[in-house]
Amino acid sequence: MIPAGIVLILLFLALFVNERRRSRATRGHLAYITKKLNEIADRTEPSSERVLLATEQTELRELLGAINSWLDIAGQSALDYAMTEQAMRKMLSNVSHDLKTPLTVIMGYAEMLERSPDVPPEERARLLGQIHKKTREVLRLIDEFFDLAKLEADDSELPLAAMDVGELARMRILDYYDLLATDGYEVELDIPDAPLMAYANKEALSRVLDNLLSNAVRYGKPGGYLGLTVKRQGTDILIEVTDRGPGIPPKDQARVFERLYTLEDSRNRNVQGSGLGLTITKRLVERLGGSIKLQSVPHVHTSFVVTLRETSTARAKQK
Repeated sequence: MIPAGIVLILLFLALFVNERRRSRATRGHLAYITKKLNEIADRTEPSSERVLLATEQTELRELLGAINSWLDIAGQSALDYAMTEQAMRKMLSNVSHDLKTPLTVIMGYAEMLERSPDVPPEERARLLGQIHKKTREVLRLIDEFFDLAKLEADDSELPLAAMDVGELARMRILDYYDLLATDGYEVELDIPDAPLMAYANKEALSRVLDNLLSNAVRYGKPGGYLGLTVKRQGTDILIEVTDRGPGIPPKDQARVFERLYTLEDSRNRNVQGSGLGLTITKRLVERLGGSIKLQSVPHVHTSFVVTLRETSTARAKQK
């Protein structure tokens, strides 16, 4: 029979040898992990490569899981940065193009007036009118560009308060009454008399409504129809602006809220806007804590639906 003291010594020696083996394995694993992380860090392009290691040590498996999770986050951040950088380059290119076009017209008219001092008064007035029109177009584009930059930088206060969305919608549509009547639009309003209260900012929501209504008038003119609906749905207030124009093809619908994105078949300046209006609209709606979506069946109907939070007071009165 082996004395108890020797058994304890043998157990201690076995544990010591096992721990030494584990230590050597751990050192090897850590060296591999360090080497792999350095290789990934040295890559100039984002990499989807991860640190893979077969080990029975729970601590190492947990460490590898945390490392790979952070690599996933870093990889996504690098991808997002690259996409943002590409979008910014495209946006600056588009802005340069959209500014250059009216500025070229302005310069051309100014040169005509400078070189031809004897231009008849009627022609002079026409040219000055065109210069004024194009100058306002440039200023509008610059203003929209900086408005979008401030919104995306979250560089401005946008205090929210309870307001009657239906009443504001009625006020905004009145500004388009003369234009709609002159062009013979069929106008359909569905706005309850009872207040529809939501958390919003009057200036921001007014701009959202103006952007959507002006878009519907501009692009929906061939359909001769404009619809404006404000309603309660569950705990939300919905605003829907509809037209029956050519609509937006399915391939373009996912991109209509992108900066300076315009449909290829509407490059005509008589129809096309700056390409920033819907982007600004989406950012404003998001700042209001809401959402916006597009529903379009070309040549049938196109509608933009804004969803805002109904106030708790309004829900309490409803009950």
